[in-house]
Amino acid sequence: MAARLECLAPTHAPAPRSTVAGDRASPVLASAGPLDVLVARDRDDVVRAQRLRYQVFAEELGAVLDPTQGIDRDVFDSFCQHLIVRERATGEVVGTYRLLLPEQAAELGGLYSDGEFVLDRLDPLRPQLVELGRSCVHADHRSGAVIMLLWSGLGALLARTRLRYLVGCVSVSIRDGGDFAASLYHRLARTHMADASLRAWPRRRLELERLDRGLDVVPPPLFKGYLRAGARLLGEPHVDGQFACADFPVMLDLAALQSRYQRRFAAGPVEGAAQ
Repeated sequence: MAARLECLAPTHAPAPRSTVAGDRASPVLASAGPLDVLVARDRDDVVRAQRLRYQVFAEELGAVLDPTQGIDRDVFDSFCQHLIVRERATGEVVGTYRLLLPEQAAELGGLYSDGEFVLDRLDPLRPQLVELGRSCVHADHRSGAVIMLLWSGLGALLARTRLRYLVGCVSVSIRDGGDFAASLYHRLARTHMADASLRAWPRRRLELERLDRGLDVVPPPLFKGYLRAGARLLGEPHVDGQFACADFPVMLDLAALQSRYQRRFAAGPVEGAAQ
């Protein structure tokens, strides 16, 4: 769920905060072949994750980001846990998620998603809610193994907590004018919309009524994975002009995970868990 915000952080890389797993836990959460998934423990790994985000979001997808340092960074980074997939031999970060936990969200005064959506109806759930964001995978590692490994690591982390809900924004390009995103929303609203008690409203809505909503579209792979796991759509997408995308608000109740995804989240730090 690729949540984003304009760069507001100081020019130095933030020091990562303590992890949900605790400082004495094994740093490697799961492994697959030459790759490990873990929570970034130092500035270097955080910067590597931010550099990967810049490569994907700015250089590959055309987001308007500050090119002077070649990293993607915002005010939320210093409050988040950065889950990374790292090549064991080289230390290169080839995949990343960031997690904003309830305590840090309260310290910040809200979620990243609060800046894009009115989420008042989620207020009763916030003590058990984790926000996922800035998901990306290096172009040379998009076979699916890295995403699977990230999910294994995420499951290993959350299994040690009482947190229940994942929320975030899944980004879909609107460089075609928005017709694909409008058609995707039109399709998913019929089959994957959450109950009205969880409804969210975009602060800058995609003008669906002005777009072609009848295209025969298929959700992007990451979006499809969330939906197959049981994620629900919370409302209409928000337009992020900086990244030229429509952000779809989604939430996943871990207690209602589909069985095959339940097995991934139950997996511990076992070699090959993401294969």
